[in-house]
Amino acid sequence: MVEKFVGTWKMVASENFDEYMKAIGVGFATRQVGNRTKPNLIVTVDDDGTVCIKSQSTFKTTEIRFKLNEPFEETTADDRKTKTVVTLDNGKLVQKQCWDGKETNIEREITDGKLIAKCIMGDVVAMRTYVKEA
Repeated sequence: MVEKFVGTWKMVASENFDEYMKAIGVGFATRQVGNRTKPNLIVTVDDDGTVCIKSQSTFKTTEIRFKLNEPFEETTADDRKTKTVVTLDNGKLVQKQCWDGKETNIEREITDGKLIAKCIMGDVVAMRTYVKEA
Protein backbone atom coordinates (compact mmCIF):
# COMPACT_ATOMS: atom_id res chain seq x y z
CA MET A 1 0.00 0.00 0.00
CA VAL A 2 2.92 2.34 0.73
CA GLU A 3 4.25 1.65 -2.79
CA LYS A 4 1.92 4.20 -4.38
CA PHE A 5 3.78 6.94 -2.45
CA VAL A 6 7.19 5.86 -3.75
CA GLY A 7 8.88 8.35 -6.07
CA THR A 8 10.05 11.94 -6.26
CA TRP A 9 7.36 14.54 -5.67
CA LYS A 10 7.68 18.25 -6.47
CA MET A 11 5.69 20.79 -4.45
CA VAL A 12 3.30 22.83 -6.59
CA ALA A 13 1.05 24.45 -3.97
CA SER A 14 1.01 25.26 -0.28
CA GLU A 15 -2.01 26.70 1.54
CA ASN A 16 -2.19 28.01 5.12
CA PHE A 17 1.29 26.69 5.97
CA ASP A 18 2.26 29.86 7.89
CA GLU A 19 -0.75 29.42 10.20
CA TYR A 20 0.16 25.75 10.72
CA MET A 21 3.79 26.61 11.57
CA LYS A 22 2.52 29.27 14.02
CA ALA A 23 0.22 26.68 15.61
CA ILE A 24 3.07 24.22 16.24
CA GLY A 25 5.26 26.99 17.67
CA VAL A 26 7.69 27.81 14.84
CA GLY A 27 9.37 31.21 15.26
CA PHE A 28 8.97 34.10 12.81
CA ALA A 29 12.34 33.83 11.03
CA THR A 30 12.04 30.08 10.46
CA ARG A 31 8.45 30.55 9.21
CA GLN A 32 9.65 33.10 6.65
CA VAL A 33 12.08 30.55 5.23
CA GLY A 34 9.53 27.74 5.51
CA ASN A 35 6.98 29.72 3.52
CA ARG A 36 9.42 30.34 0.66
CA THR A 37 10.80 26.80 0.52
CA LYS A 38 9.31 24.37 -1.99
CA PRO A 39 10.79 21.02 -1.04
CA ASN A 40 10.82 17.85 -3.09
CA LEU A 41 9.64 14.74 -1.29
CA ILE A 42 11.50 11.54 -2.08
CA VAL A 43 9.78 8.41 -0.81
CA THR A 44 11.46 4.99 -0.89
CA VAL A 45 10.77 1.61 0.69
CA ASP A 46 13.57 -0.86 1.54
CA ASP A 47 13.25 -4.62 1.13
CA ASP A 48 12.70 -5.01 4.88
CA GLY A 49 9.73 -2.59 4.80
CA THR A 50 11.59 0.44 6.14
CA VAL A 51 10.07 3.59 4.63
CA CYS A 52 12.23 6.66 4.00
CA ILE A 53 10.72 10.10 3.43
CA LYS A 54 13.28 12.69 2.46
CA SER A 55 12.29 16.35 2.22
CA GLN A 56 14.88 18.09 0.05
CA SER A 57 15.20 21.83 -0.59
CA THR A 58 17.89 24.44 -1.10
CA PHE A 59 17.35 25.48 2.54
CA LYS A 60 17.40 22.15 4.35
CA THR A 61 17.16 18.42 3.77
CA THR A 62 15.52 16.22 6.38
CA GLU A 63 14.95 12.50 6.35
CA ILE A 64 12.90 10.11 8.43
CA ARG A 65 13.21 6.32 8.30
CA PHE A 66 10.57 4.18 9.92
CA LYS A 67 8.50 1.04 9.86
CA LEU A 68 4.73 1.40 9.92
CA ASN A 69 3.17 1.34 13.41
CA GLU A 70 6.58 1.49 15.17
CA PRO A 71 7.22 4.65 17.25
CA PHE A 72 10.54 6.44 16.67
CA GLU A 73 12.34 9.62 17.73
CA GLU A 74 12.18 12.37 15.10
CA THR A 75 13.97 15.70 14.90
CA THR A 76 11.78 17.86 12.68
CA ALA A 77 12.90 20.49 10.16
CA ASP A 78 12.16 23.17 12.79
CA ASP A 79 14.20 21.22 15.39
CA ARG A 80 11.36 19.86 17.51
CA LYS A 81 12.20 16.52 19.14
CA THR A 82 9.11 14.39 18.70
CA LYS A 83 7.94 10.86 19.40
CA THR A 84 6.51 9.92 16.01
CA VAL A 85 4.52 7.00 14.66
CA VAL A 86 3.40 6.51 11.06
CA THR A 87 0.38 4.36 10.26
CA LEU A 88 -1.50 3.45 7.12
CA ASP A 89 -5.14 4.43 7.56
CA ASN A 90 -7.62 4.04 4.68
CA GLY A 91 -4.85 4.46 2.12
CA LYS A 92 -3.41 7.54 3.89
CA LEU A 93 0.05 7.66 5.44
CA VAL A 94 -0.64 9.29 8.80
CA GLN A 95 2.38 10.72 10.65
CA LYS A 96 1.57 11.58 14.27
CA GLN A 97 4.14 13.70 16.12
CA CYS A 98 3.97 14.19 19.90
CA TRP A 99 6.15 16.60 21.90
CA ASP A 100 5.80 18.71 25.07
CA GLY A 101 2.22 17.51 25.58
CA LYS A 102 1.26 18.60 22.04
CA GLU A 103 0.28 16.54 19.02
CA THR A 104 0.14 17.18 15.28
CA ASN A 105 -0.76 14.93 12.36
CA ILE A 106 0.46 14.97 8.79
CA GLU A 107 -1.83 12.95 6.53
CA ARG A 108 -0.44 12.10 3.10
CA GLU A 109 -2.66 10.66 0.42
CA ILE A 110 -2.65 10.24 -3.34
CA THR A 111 -5.58 11.99 -5.04
CA ASP A 112 -5.89 12.33 -8.83
CA GLY A 113 -2.21 11.40 -9.19
CA LYS A 114 -1.10 14.13 -6.77
CA LEU A 115 0.34 13.66 -3.30
CA ILE A 116 -1.64 15.81 -0.87
CA ALA A 117 -0.09 16.42 2.55
CA LYS A 118 -2.59 17.72 5.07
CA CYS A 119 -0.88 19.19 8.16
CA ILE A 120 -3.25 19.33 11.14
CA MET A 121 -2.70 21.06 14.50
CA GLY A 122 -5.91 21.48 16.47
CA ASP A 123 -8.31 23.34 14.17
CA VAL A 124 -5.52 24.65 11.91
CA VAL A 125 -5.14 22.75 8.64
CA ALA A 126 -2.51 23.39 5.95
CA MET A 127 -2.54 21.66 2.57
CA ARG A 128 0.61 21.01 0.54
CA THR A 129 0.26 19.58 -2.95
CA TYR A 130 2.96 17.66 -4.84
CA VAL A 131 3.11 16.22 -8.37
CA LYS A 132 5.22 13.23 -9.32
CA GLU A 133 8.36 13.86 -11.31
CA ALA A 134 9.28 11.51 -14.15
